[in-house]
Amino acid sequence: MVMSKTIEEILAPKPEAWPRIYAYSIDDKAHAGLLKVGQTTRNVKLRVAEQLKTAGIKNYTIALDESAERNDGSLFSDFDVRAALVRRGFEKIELEWMRCAVADVRIVLAELRTGQRFSGTHHETFGMRREQAYAVDKTFDYYHSIWAENRNAVPRFLWNAKMRFGKTFTAYQLAKKLGARRVLVLTFKPAVEDAWQTDLESHVDFDGWQYLSRSSGSDPTQIDRAQPVVYFGSFQDLLGHDAAGNIKPNNEWLHTVNWDLVVFDEYHFGAWRETAKELFEGEDEAVAKKEAKLEYATGLEKVNEDLTVLSEKEAEFLPITTRAFLYLSGTPFRALATGEFIEEQIFNWTYTDEQRAKEAFARTTPGQRNPYGALPQMRLLTYQMPDELVAIASAGEFDEFDLNEFFAATGTGKGAQFKHKSDVQKWLDVIRGGYAPRAVEHLKTGTRPPFPYSDVRLLPYLQHAFWFLPNVAACHAMAKLLAEKHNTFWHDYAVVVAAGSSAGIGLEALLPVRKAIGSGFETKTITLSCGKLTTGVTVPQWSSILMLRNLKSPETYFQAAFRVQSPWSIKNPNGDNPNEEEILKPVCFVFDFAPTRALRQISEYGIGLSPNESNPENAVKDLVSFLPVLAYDGANMVQIDAGGILDIAMAGTSATLLARKWESALLVNVDNDTLRRIMDNPEAMAAVERIEGWRSLGDNIIETIINKSEMVKELKNKAKDLSAREKKQLTDEEREYKCKRKMVQEKLIKFAT
Repeated sequence: MVMSKTIEEILAPKPEAWPRIYAYSIDDKAHAGLLKVGQTTRNVKLRVAEQLKTAGIKNYTIALDESAERNDGSLFSDFDVRAALVRRGFEKIELEWMRCAVADVRIVLAELRTGQRFSGTHHETFGMRREQAYAVDKTFDYYHSIWAENRNAVPRFLWNAKMRFGKTFTAYQLAKKLGARRVLVLTFKPAVEDAWQTDLESHVDFDGWQYLSRSSGSDPTQIDRAQPVVYFGSFQDLLGHDAAGNIKPNNEWLHTVNWDLVVFDEYHFGAWRETAKELFEGEDEAVAKKEAKLEYATGLEKVNEDLTVLSEKEAEFLPITTRAFLYLSGTPFRALATGEFIEEQIFNWTYTDEQRAKEAFARTTPGQRNPYGALPQMRLLTYQMPDELVAIASAGEFDEFDLNEFFAATGTGKGAQFKHKSDVQKWLDVIRGGYAPRAVEHLKTGTRPPFPYSDVRLLPYLQHAFWFLPNVAACHAMAKLLAEKHNTFWHDYAVVVAAGSSAGIGLEALLPVRKAIGSGFETKTITLSCGKLTTGVTVPQWSSILMLRNLKSPETYFQAAFRVQSPWSIKNPNGDNPNEEEILKPVCFVFDFAPTRALRQISEYGIGLSPNESNPENAVKDLVSFLPVLAYDGANMVQIDAGGILDIAMAGTSATLLARKWESALLVNVDNDTLRRIMDNPEAMAAVERIEGWRSLGDNIIETIINKSEMVKELKNKAKDLSAREKKQLTDEEREYKCKRKMVQEKLIKFAT
């Protein structure tokens, strides 16, 4: 008996069929402006290659490869796509060829999937990432918990989210979930408008929403009142007054609207003046003022003075009415440290959260496109300079290497000159591994530490670097020195001076940089700046920053450092898979030549990101797990852990300065156990009661703090069973005891110092 089928044939695998819509273009005159729109159940890349193979066509690009499935599980065909394009007015040339753009195809795909008809350019259909949905839910729940207690209350919430969290898209999703019809976005940085407009006008979730701003030219009094509206404006434009102190006539309508949600974007909690001053202090005074005004909006001095003290009284200060406030900020250390917001009012998304999500996604969903994949991990490399260079410029209480003094210069343009030119030349030799005294040491030890411009592993990341110098003169002097005949190594780099009035104001300074970099593949550049281009710009090719100036605040330090953390990737790198992404910058580097100061910055930044962590080492440990720190001590390059960072950052610091530096986190601990030990020790209590102003804190202040904190802790354990009134009481009690604890701590700090 002859078997009709083999076992392999009987147990044949189920054929895979995955209905896809694709579109490709051909780069020639005959097909200019055209797209071939088709469908297949096979691999799109193979299908298109087969189609074009017979004609010998190789100059094609697959521009789109998407599912042909509707949201309800049913399918649509390429015929449906082309018919929808024709209905939108696009020309069908012949067979499957259409005269349209990829964005037009995406719009009709979105319409076919959802069954809706979208206006304008709404075609994006991506959903919220997990952390974005969590931010929306936490804020929504908090608002409603406040309204449940008092329907007339105006709750406030903070999103402490670093750049590229997607705050505009997520804020719109919150507005949608709240059912908000009138949304006012107030910014400290008018330059961010593009993101607010693009997200609203490109995503299908906001079809029908209206976007208005001063630059949109629309008359706000003529809007469609049946549809949601978002108005974008700057503080000084919308809340400013004319010379007579009256509301500007064209903004009077703004104050008559009952807004559902007011969003404060790029809100730095009064710290903007300090940040602006430090970022631009190296610029000429006139240029610095213009840059600060452009970056943080003209005329905000009075507004900021009011906002820094208004705390929970926005409704009393701002001449507008709203149901809720949402604050968006990337570095709100001041707000966190002063307790303007308690834990229930804050959503955090920091650099460490982002990198943790990137790592987790790669581990749990291998093979899928990682939405965080293109966000580079930072590395900090610090270098102890040779003693002979440190001796040139040592300053401060602890004799630290003074970068501002070392790179001190005078003059501009061709007349610029370094004060310590021969020593700066030695530094240039050091960073490319060519400093003779050190070369002999390395031969003896048999090691060659990774100097920035000598190590083959680092050089690719220094193809396009940002050098952050003390002032305009230093930038011009450095450009002049790099161009000198004997510095042949540096002649391979195009040097752009983004400093001084000649470089232009704001984004004007970016144009020469972009021109010098081009695509970034063949070119090599060094951008010299003393403040320009450190905020609000994205240059994907920048992969390293050299910190060559003293910076006091971690906000300023990392605002500049994060310039090099912008993603650089190529989507559809081979032209045959629009869903593929090639990441060109998996990591990025910060190089610093004042180790103690650099490690102090990273320790303060880590602690600033974790205000509720009582142990500084744990806070720093969390940060450096995703921001590795390597330190060169003059002989070896070693990785430093959190404890080592704190040891070095605090080396030589007096107890007094230590208490001030950490707000007594190490020296003046005020947890319940410490307070109990003070209460139980008569001598300690007697000493404490002699502190100036102690009695003004109230009778039995220590006992009150302990009792209230224990009560809050107990209530939190059964929070699910609490009524709205009890939850409100819990929040008030927590705020009160935290405030009292802080006052006690401040008194003890004064006592200690």
